[in-house]
Amino acid sequence: MLNAQHLCKTYRSGEVDLEVIKDFSLSIEQSEFISLVGPSGSGKSTMLNMLGCLDTPTSGEIIINNTKITGMSKTQMAHFRGENIGFIFQSFNLIPVLSVYENIEYPLIMIQNLPEQEREERILKLLDEVGMLDQKDKTPDQISGGQMQRVAIARALITNPKLIFADEPTANLDTKTAYKIIDLMKKIQMEHQSTFVFATHDEKIVSTVDRIITIVDGELVDDKRISHE
Repeated sequence: MLNAQHLCKTYRSGEVDLEVIKDFSLSIEQSEFISLVGPSGSGKSTMLNMLGCLDTPTSGEIIINNTKITGMSKTQMAHFRGENIGFIFQSFNLIPVLSVYENIEYPLIMIQNLPEQEREERILKLLDEVGMLDQKDKTPDQISGGQMQRVAIARALITNPKLIFADEPTANLDTKTAYKIIDLMKKIQMEHQSTFVFATHDEKIVSTVDRIITIVDGELVDDKRISHE
């Protein structure tokens, strides 16, 4: 599903080049549940943003679904991301003036331009799956943090991506709500054969994944698969 080879990311800070990611390579298969772990500042979010087509590497190659991403223009990357990738953010990133329903509908209008009836059927089905059907007409300021994260998950999934990236998706949630959100994502992964890649410190997520990729100082130092049998 995803193959990244020899990724490097360098930022210019004054007169100094800061190498954040160093010669990083990995492959990801369909329906994996993966955590990128490492200390703060290790490069997890930078790596997630590059793999998720939100940022470009300084060098190296990324191929997703047999399509080479590196070398694309920003417009091409945005279109590819909209068609193939879901992204769940720590801060939810919902649009305050739109309802729950409209927040989830937004990618279908902006990216896929589906007919209204098809949009409605898909949105209502997904709202039911994430347990938010009865909240569809509320705005983000009228629902809880856990409910906002459910909406963010639904929005990430509405275009039917097979690859979902999540940057600290439980960081703003209490423990009980966090476990509910993790269970929801695991259920979606199993039912839809979706691949989830998390950048997280949260042991609650790390304890449920099938694979843990450890990053330290921008380098891959460990990649292990976990058996939950």
